[in-house]
Amino acid sequence: MPPKIVKTALYVEVTERLRSMIASGHLKPGAWIDEQKLAEQLGVSRTPFREAIRILASEGLLRIEPRRGCYVNELTEKDLDDIFPLMAMLEGRCAYEAAQRVTEKQIKNLDDLHVKLVAYAKAKKIDEYYTTNREIHVAIQNMAANQWLSNMVKDLRKILNLSRHRSLHLPGRITESCNEHLAIFSALKSRDPVSAESAMKTHILRQREALKELIVQSRKSA
Repeated sequence: MPPKIVKTALYVEVTERLRSMIASGHLKPGAWIDEQKLAEQLGVSRTPFREAIRILASEGLLRIEPRRGCYVNELTEKDLDDIFPLMAMLEGRCAYEAAQRVTEKQIKNLDDLHVKLVAYAKAKKIDEYYTTNREIHVAIQNMAANQWLSNMVKDLRKILNLSRHRSLHLPGRITESCNEHLAIFSALKSRDPVSAESAMKTHILRQREALKELIVQSRKSA
């Protein structure tokens, strides 16, 4: 049972709690949302809870079906085939613009993050690796300093969070992912926008390929 929200219930707080529950797998893809039960568990009224549901539905994390209720959204293979190339294009552009604007201080901050990333990859700590990986993506996005681009990336990142985390469970993928990140970092340090964009696109598209390989492996072991 999730801990109750102690302070005054706000729909933003409820939204973040539900988003975290989806990301952690507490609320699984395809699961029906029992609004009354969850609202009671979180210690909030139905009004902020329903506003949170509306926001998460607009983000694509939940879907509302008339007369049936609300469900955790489940991305189809076609959805993933459509979204990942778009994400690669957008994050690739972030890397391109970041390489043009990155400062020495930002390079130092990225270096610190990559030290952690490499350590987590070697230790096969997927959750910690993913958290640091996400910090790096957000840092590069911020370096690009393009608010319009940033808004689009944020929206798609929310939808792909679970899929990107799941891709790291493919044997050997965490090491590949780390090497891909180091290639992106190298291009950023060299202030090479074309290489940074290419390396980022490769990184994102390999996540999609890893998900496909996971499906093949699960079928073989079934």
